[in-house]
Amino acid sequence: MLTASILTVGLAAGPAFPASPAASLGGADAQRAQLTKLAKQLVDAGAPGVVVRVDDGHGRPVEIAEQAPWAAKDGRLTVGDEFRMGSNTKTMMATIVLQLVAEGRLALTDPVAKWLPGQIPNGQAITLRMLLNHTSGLFDYTEDPALVPSILGKDPQRWTSAQLLAVGVQHPPLFAPGTQWSYSNTDYAAVGAVLERVTGASLADLVQDRIARPLGLKHTYLATDGSWHGRYARGYEPDRAHMPAAVPTAFQDVAGVDRDGQVNVSGNDPSWGGAAGAVVSTAQDWSRFYTALMSGRLLPPAQLAELRDTVPMDPGNPVNGPGSGLGIETGTMACGTIWAHDGGITGYSSVNLTDGSGSRTATVLVPTEFLFEFGADTKLIAADKALQTAVICAMFGKPAPAGTPAAPAAGQAG
Repeated sequence: MLTASILTVGLAAGPAFPASPAASLGGADAQRAQLTKLAKQLVDAGAPGVVVRVDDGHGRPVEIAEQAPWAAKDGRLTVGDEFRMGSNTKTMMATIVLQLVAEGRLALTDPVAKWLPGQIPNGQAITLRMLLNHTSGLFDYTEDPALVPSILGKDPQRWTSAQLLAVGVQHPPLFAPGTQWSYSNTDYAAVGAVLERVTGASLADLVQDRIARPLGLKHTYLATDGSWHGRYARGYEPDRAHMPAAVPTAFQDVAGVDRDGQVNVSGNDPSWGGAAGAVVSTAQDWSRFYTALMSGRLLPPAQLAELRDTVPMDPGNPVNGPGSGLGIETGTMACGTIWAHDGGITGYSSVNLTDGSGSRTATVLVPTEFLFEFGADTKLIAADKALQTAVICAMFGKPAPAGTPAAPAAGQAG
């Protein structure tokens, strides 16, 4: 949970491919038609729905919402719907840390033990920077069985940052601090605990006061329970009878409202995500956030440079492979260099992308998660990959590479 990365799940990097003839002839209309086609193919492949928003910085954004008929019975999916952002939350948390660095209240070189004495073994050797770029070596708390009931929506416990951190650090570290890269939600549980300690404010208030309110993000907030503030996208997971065998047994029985072989998990409490994954937002709000972040509105130049200072994510390709900055990742894809994060939390899978200036942004939401998380539906994953590839190219005002795969026909995969 809260673990996938658009840069490590198979989107190929490399030089731009020749444009397909159909795409190059029709310009913006052909681009919209291609994205609509790929979105429909994703729904045909089994997704409950899909939201696409692409702003290439020129003219009106492309906005598409497609939905399976069975899911529409619970409410029509729209581009403006709130949804659970999962690990995209980390970008906001890193931004708040860097704001405090700019104010002189924190330093990226601070050992975590300075702020959380006794709470993290070897905390004197782990810096805030290591937490933010996932080089701490801390075990991921979402891999602990204690979190499974909350992930499934069966445990009403309201986890605090300190409690989530305690779950993670009871496991041995994966490596010595600063020596490797490994994605860990425990890093951001620690970040959340530090932010609460330094400011005396809740994470929800920090998101509201430092990001949402100044930017006018009316549908962005950190969830502290299962309620929503506005119109929202319904999220689903297959019910036990329809859950693929590839999903581990412990995750096959999800709580929620039954709907045609699916479970509507929209009422489940996502607060177990905490600083690692509990923010709710919309495609439009996140576009505004990314533009403000990458253009320097939220951070001074020195701190924005720190956000972009990356470590290799792929040890086999440390120079040209993807890089992990502070709460954000970067890589060179077929149509350009992206800055991005994605998020998977029960019922919701999303990716948010921007260019280096924040003038171009894109979002893809698919309101289901386990089939992606556990690689359980190959045709769904292939259709999602095809759509994301086309979205990245559309964000840069380019047609998708020739040969961008379409979704396999039903029965051919998965």
